[in-house]
Amino acid sequence: MRGIPVYRIGVDVGGTFTDLVAVDNAGKATLTKVPSTPEDPSIGVLDGLRLLAETLGMERAALLRETERVVHGTTVATNALLEHKGARVGLLTTEGHRDVIEMREGLKDDRYNLRLPPPEQLVPRKLRLGVRERLRADGRVETPLDPASLERAVEVLKREQVEAVAVCYLHAYRDPQHELSTRAAIERELPGAYVSLSSEVLPQIKEYERVSTTVVNAYVGPVLSHYLARLEQRLAEAGYGGPTLIIQSHGGVAPIADAGRLAAGAVLSGPAGGIAGSLHAARLLGEGNLIPFDMGGTSTDISLIVGGRPSLVTGRRVAGHTIALNSLDIASIGAGGGSIARVDAGGILHVGPQSAGAVPGPACYGSGGTAATVTDANLVLGYLDPASFLGGRRRLDRSAAETAVDGIAAKLGIDRLAAARGIHRVVNTTMAEGVRLVSVRRGVDPRHFALLAFGGASGLHAAEIARQLDLSRVIVPRVAAVLSAWGMLTTDLRFEIARTHIGDMRALDGRALKQLFEEMEAEGLQRLGASFDGPVRTARAVDMRYGEQVFEIAVPLDGVDWEAGDPLPQIIERFQRRHEELYTYSLPDQETVLVNARVAVAGLLSALPQEPDLPAAPPAALRSERQTYFDDWVTCPVYDFDALAPKQAIAGPAIIESSMTTVLLRPGEVASVTPLGWLDIILPPGATRMVM
Repeated sequence: MRGIPVYRIGVDVGGTFTDLVAVDNAGKATLTKVPSTPEDPSIGVLDGLRLLAETLGMERAALLRETERVVHGTTVATNALLEHKGARVGLLTTEGHRDVIEMREGLKDDRYNLRLPPPEQLVPRKLRLGVRERLRADGRVETPLDPASLERAVEVLKREQVEAVAVCYLHAYRDPQHELSTRAAIERELPGAYVSLSSEVLPQIKEYERVSTTVVNAYVGPVLSHYLARLEQRLAEAGYGGPTLIIQSHGGVAPIADAGRLAAGAVLSGPAGGIAGSLHAARLLGEGNLIPFDMGGTSTDISLIVGGRPSLVTGRRVAGHTIALNSLDIASIGAGGGSIARVDAGGILHVGPQSAGAVPGPACYGSGGTAATVTDANLVLGYLDPASFLGGRRRLDRSAAETAVDGIAAKLGIDRLAAARGIHRVVNTTMAEGVRLVSVRRGVDPRHFALLAFGGASGLHAAEIARQLDLSRVIVPRVAAVLSAWGMLTTDLRFEIARTHIGDMRALDGRALKQLFEEMEAEGLQRLGASFDGPVRTARAVDMRYGEQVFEIAVPLDGVDWEAGDPLPQIIERFQRRHEELYTYSLPDQETVLVNARVAVAGLLSALPQEPDLPAAPPAALRSERQTYFDDWVTCPVYDFDALAPKQAIAGPAIIESSMTTVLLRPGEVASVTPLGWLDIILPPGATRMVM
């Protein structure tokens, strides 16, 4: 008999490790980390659940019986897109428009590079077929859907044995009937094929963005759906009977069925969990300005939290393909613990973006890898303990790391330590540039922010990156190694609805706009109602621009009084204010245009319990000492992260270790222990930017 659920489990599958965290009803978090299994990520998930149960002194089946919900972040959709391992896709579109996906907007990623090859298309031209039909921009039928034309196109796709079909007709966002009829024809002739309709994936203006997003959805949809079905089956076989929720790129979660239908919405699934965790951390810290810095084994994800709020964008490019769904604004850098060091023909040292991944992994893993990685360099420099990696479950091979780093040293004509220091410094510089990308290049001064360091590898690099950026504060949560998985447990069920409502604000009817929002909220509540019966929160927003501009900005409508007469002046005022925040100017006398209306409907899941404060205790005794290389070899005290007491202060040079992460304090840095057991690291004023 199933008792009262005790646990919530977050699972984050990364390129190198799968992170898991179980939070009980008292808020206590239990963490574990296992190698990812790229051939089938669900295997790593089940391995991690077994180890998590063992850590809690339970059988896996017993843990799953006492689990209220599992929240999962996955890179399956991301990897399918990055590695071009998605489904064989056909595209049906309005006759004469099959090359929109290739022409894009007439722009190149590097517009001055005359030799830049065109991006590889997810749908080859022979599988992009025109169908005779056409709607006008106002939704009126110009040309009815021609059944014979549709039948011929579907027959071609059937003969070509496509696995998925993307359907994107001109102006289908105004009236989806032609696309719905097309789906019915596809399902008759291609039973089992994954069908992606633009009127369901992205029902809004801008043809290229709509067709690209619909194609991406069709390309990754079968892969993600098959994986989620397999995961759900394995969890059920292991004894789990509760819901499995998948975190979306916008930071909310969705049931497995909805996540499979809108697969493009999970392309940034994993990194979104880190932002959710960072927002929860900001609330616990009472700190609204943070730079979430997530350094894992394969990549580093960086974003901004300003005033306690993350940034959302509506047009991300992943692997050269536009996904115009709402997503958190995250910059991913090809730099992580497994990033491979190499020396080019000119004798220049590079680190990443290639990664050793989970298999074969860094040379020091002893799993067949021979290339020098960031982890190998950190081991050579004494920053890692070869005997305590992953709590001692994996012993690192120092000799193999030295051999790998020696290969880099020989190519550079320097000694081993200098090569290891070079690898460490180059990856730090790359990641610091990533922070500048999301801050300085967008007009934000990062010196007014604290760096929130998480991910298994961040503790060895965060303080040095902060020095390069003139930051004075770095925060390392106790759950840093699995913060993305922990953060997923703070999210809510979320559905987003968008409608194109283009028009000059002076010509719009405020009552009609209010009615449109109410209709969209009703649609969102209907979608939510199938899987949720708890409290609900809605949020309205619009995409707006000045009349002569090409691109819109998102404007939240929090606080608009919809009952106080005409709401349009309030909306215009918020647009002017938002434009000034982003670009330092506004044009009150300029025409303003509303392009899209947006509604987010969130089903509020039970809140994550407050993480318990640590009990008062004497300062922890040293675990050991270790020789660590800075400018010379230094004997560093090594502290047990899990045994630290509140208000305890540790001055660098020092090392603070837990079973899943290591934090490096350089000379002059001081880490104070918060009541939650987190590290609040203060860097000395005027610190040298490029300290090694």
